[in-house]
Amino acid sequence: MRRSTLEEVAALAGVSKMTASRALRGSSDVAEETRRRVQQAAERLSYVGNRLALSLSSQRTNLVAVVVPSMSNTVFPEVLSGITTGLAGTGMQAVFGISDYDEVKEREIIRDMLSWQPSAIIVTGLDQPHDTVRMLKSAGIPVIQVMDLDGTPIDFNVGLSHGDAGRDMAVALLAAGRKKIAYVGSALDKDLRAGKRKAAFQRVLAAQSLSFVSEQLDDGFSSIALGKRLTAHMLAAKPEIDCIYYSNDDMAAGGLFACMEAGIIVPSQIVLAGFNGLDLTDSLPAPIATSKSPRRAMGEAAARLITDAMKDGEKSSGEAGPKTIVFKPPITGLKQGWT
Repeated sequence: MRRSTLEEVAALAGVSKMTASRALRGSSDVAEETRRRVQQAAERLSYVGNRLALSLSSQRTNLVAVVVPSMSNTVFPEVLSGITTGLAGTGMQAVFGISDYDEVKEREIIRDMLSWQPSAIIVTGLDQPHDTVRMLKSAGIPVIQVMDLDGTPIDFNVGLSHGDAGRDMAVALLAAGRKKIAYVGSALDKDLRAGKRKAAFQRVLAAQSLSFVSEQLDDGFSSIALGKRLTAHMLAAKPEIDCIYYSNDDMAAGGLFACMEAGIIVPSQIVLAGFNGLDLTDSLPAPIATSKSPRRAMGEAAARLITDAMKDGEKSSGEAGPKTIVFKPPITGLKQGWT
């Protein structure tokens, strides 16, 4: 077994090697019938082109680098799915890296990905350290920062304000009559967006001369199991609470199971509130309040910004100034009757 060559594709299609190359690249100066013959010949011979050689001549590959912090729940996989959907039919291919909420690891992943000469790069959040920002600014390609609006974007920005999300949830819970509110969260030193939501929530409480009645924090990454354990610890101390705000829905789901084991009725006795609007919240044995983030739509919007930039010829970061697409997550699962 050996790889088929471009020369063999061209010979089978009855065209020159250069014409076959242009046809496979989708060049507009190749007749549709010729393109069809070349593609059929390539499929018959199982021909795979050499993108590396193409990148050496064009200084760019068809790759779109994407860096996300985690794949442990459905949040970031849905963003990736939206990116993949948005790039479908463009000839560009997304490649992914996972930083585990580690700034050093994120910087090294970005450095490695940029060495492959991608056409664009998508990174999560707006809180990269100065040296990472400088590297992204000097990459000479569109940089799309997703999932957050609270900060200064390098180039393109797609996301939601986590400060606004925390504030809106606090306002909604207070309006529902909940005043004795506790907090359960995880890895706030790494998950900076969860930290922004908590800080904004606390500012609303402070304006009403209130504060969190009790807090349970952990350095581990969020999970249903962790949410259950931290909530159980909180309930064991028997604080006087009527609501718990969680760093996300995974943690809130775990909190629900802890409340059920403790014989606490949710939501009549304690309202639980999270963030993300995960599908699992629709299948829980009791309702929880949540802010529903449009993750897939944000991924699709990021891909659209890239394809538009390619069409407009905006090849260098910041040429046309920052462009922002704003999403506002609605609060679901919270009813006025929960008082």
